[in-house]
Amino acid sequence: MRLEKSSEKSSEKSNATRRSFFKWTAATALAATYTGGSGLVSQISQPVFAAERPGKKQPPFKLGLASYTLRKFPLDQALAITQQVGLDWICLKSFHLPLEASIDEIKQVRQKVADLGFTLYAGGVITMTTREQIEQAFSYAQAAGMQLIIGVPGPGLLDLVNEKVQQTRIGVAIHNHGPGDRLYPLPETAYQRIQNLDKRIGLCIDIGHTLRAGVDPSESAKKFADRLLDVHIKDITEPTAQGRPVEMGRGVIDIPRFLETLLEINYTGVVAFEHEKDPDSPQVGLAESVGYTRGVLDTLLRG
Repeated sequence: MRLEKSSEKSSEKSNATRRSFFKWTAATALAATYTGGSGLVSQISQPVFAAERPGKKQPPFKLGLASYTLRKFPLDQALAITQQVGLDWICLKSFHLPLEASIDEIKQVRQKVADLGFTLYAGGVITMTTREQIEQAFSYAQAAGMQLIIGVPGPGLLDLVNEKVQQTRIGVAIHNHGPGDRLYPLPETAYQRIQNLDKRIGLCIDIGHTLRAGVDPSESAKKFADRLLDVHIKDITEPTAQGRPVEMGRGVIDIPRFLETLLEINYTGVVAFEHEKDPDSPQVGLAESVGYTRGVLDTLLRG
C-alpha cells in the first residue's frame, strides 16, 4: 500500500507523544556519555532508568541492536555502548564477528557475548548470492548459536536457503533496502518470492528503507505479519529516496503508530535499533532513539 497523508488525529497524537517522552530521551542520553577524546564509554552496571521495573507492562517483542550502528567501534566497545543504553538482544554485523572467522573464534565471541548477559539472536545483514555464501552463512550462524540470519539471498537460490533452514532450524529474514535495491527494495518484493517456502523464511522490515520507497511501514507490518521475523527501526528526514537517517522522533516516520501496529499484530520478534547517523559518534543519537522508543511503548502499554 502506498503512503497516504496521516490524519490530523494521528498527527496530534504523535506530537503529544513526542513531547511527553522528552524526559525519557534526556535520561537515556546520559547513559551514552563517553570519556575524553578516546571515545571510551564509561562503565556503568545498569542503564539510567529501569526498563524492567516491577509491575511495568512489557510488549510481546524485545528491543535489541543491529550492531551496524556501531560499525566504527571494536566489539568490546560496541558491547559496552549497547549495555549502557539498556539493550540485551543483539544482531552482530561482520565488523564485530567476521564471516570468515574460524569456528573456534566464533565460539569465543559467542561466549563473550553470553557472559555479558546479551542474547546473540542473529547475524547480518549477510549477502548470500552464491551457494558458497549460503553455506558459509549457515555454518557461521550455527557456530554462533544464532536463531536467525538477517540476509539478502539471491532469488535463484531460495530453494537452497529453504533446504538449509529445514536442516538447521535457523530462520532467514530477508532485509529490504529501498530505492536502488535490485533484489528486495520492499518487504512485498521479498514476500512474493517466499510465500510458498518454509515459514521460517520471512522478512526483516527496515522501516526507513520502506518509507524511502514510498510505502508505509505500518501497513507493510500488518499486511505481511505472518512472515515478519525481524524489524530494523530508525527514522529518516523525508519519505523519499533522498531521506537520510535522523534520531527517532525527529523525522517523518510515525513511530508511535508503527509500534502500536506491532502490538496489534502481537509481533514477538526483536525490534533492532539501526541508528546509521554519525557513525563516528552515534552514542547520544542511539540513546535518544532508545529513550524515545521506550517512552512511546510505556505510554501505549498504559493506554
